Amino acid sequence: MADETHEISRVAVIGAGSWGTALANLLAEKGLDIDLWVREEEVRRQISGERVNGLFLPGVALSERLNPVGTFEEALSGKELALLVVPSHVFRDVLTRMKPCLAPGMELIAATKGIENETLMVMSQVAESVLPERFCRRFSCLAGPSFAVEVAKRYPTAVTIGCPDRDHAERLQRLFSQENFRVYVSHDLMGVQLGGALKNVIAIAAGAADGLGFGHNARAALITRGLAEITRLGVALGATPLTFAGLAGMGDLVLTCTGDLSRNRTVGLQIGEGKSLDDITAGMSMVAEGVKTSRSAYALSRKVGVDMPIIQQVYEILWEKKDPRAAVKELMTRELKVELEH
Repeated sequence: MADETHEISRVAVIGAGSWGTALANLLAEKGLDIDLWVREEEVRRQISGERVNGLFLPGVALSERLNPVGTFEEALSGKELALLVVPSHVFRDVLTRMKPCLAPGMELIAATKGIENETLMVMSQVAESVLPERFCRRFSCLAGPSFAVEVAKRYPTAVTIGCPDRDHAERLQRLFSQENFRVYVSHDLMGVQLGGALKNVIAIAAGAADGLGFGHNARAALITRGLAEITRLGVALGATPLTFAGLAGMGDLVLTCTGDLSRNRTVGLQIGEGKSLDDITAGMSMVAEGVKTSRSAYALSRKVGVDMPIIQQVYEILWEKKDPRAAVKELMTRELKVELEH
């Protein structure tokens, strides 16, 4: 077991999309030498030569301490911590490929927000199914309302780190915290992961409502009732209800449902305007996690017997080509209910 008095200083970041690059740069600007695993050779060359990631994080100058590399061996050699920032649908494959390069004391933290389609696992569960138990005891995740470009521009941001080990959580908190990046900790790893994954699906619904021209009332209703659905599922899976009132729940949900930088809201907006999912995704260079997660979330709700009507309607709109207006009518004319059960 790692020495709890030792501060983490040797970090690899796996994934150079917008969020991975922003987090790698945040740590590099704090004074750490960061090896960033970059899948795309052209992005690797650009970061190395021009100190920018024009494809995924344009307009942001990157620290000289950020070193782009092309292999897991280079990225992970001599590191204490690996920060995984890859899309959820490739998370298992990336972990499997990393596995031979992980030193026995390596710690893992994920900033990936999603639920695997085939297994309905969150990322900590994927790790448990791929890696030896010693790598999973203190597996952590970072979530919260955090657009990558705003973090990269040093706008004030607050996030939370989910980690069941209190001492390790505090080490991670100190590692990531900066003047403009405030980090809280939560010991509810499942809740933090579910909040981060499911808010993307609700954001598609909120975007669709905006695309249909339904106004602010509809958006507020979707956010509020979406949070109720997320909380129901979370509690059924062992999460703490209060987690969903925090940054990984309500905070991330509000941002993703209302912010113009939200890829998931943008997908919903274009769905509401009448575009097909195939046409929308064909024109996107970055992943909108909520599209794939809508399938997982709907299947998971049915598996555990939790009522999630908004999630269901998003699934049917995206994957069964349901008319968004018909989905809204179904939501609005459901059986009348008590809002909150005490």
